[in-house]
Amino acid sequence: MDRIAMLQEILTQSPDDAFARYGLALEYANTGQTEDALREFRTILEKNPEYVPAYQMAAQTLMTADRPDEARSMLETGIAAAQRTRNQHALSEMEGMLMDLG
Repeated sequence: MDRIAMLQEILTQSPDDAFARYGLALEYANTGQTEDALREFRTILEKNPEYVPAYQMAAQTLMTADRPDEARSMLETGIAAAQRTRNQHALSEMEGMLMDLG
């Protein structure tokens, strides 16, 4: 069973498992399935708006897909979440990504 199928199986049994959904989103992103990845990141953030890594990786996925305006919006929202959760590492990385967008 490949990783995507394995993670989908986990989510069938535990649809609110944010860690498994995050893994699935990353697998989709790594295999070029951008829309599937973004759908999974959005699902995570709808249920867990403080899941800071999802903002960061969704923004990175959008940047790779040459969708800078959407990436900028995702980063701005993610930066606010990182500030609320005091996640300094993610905050710093997302601020750097935002600067890269210009």
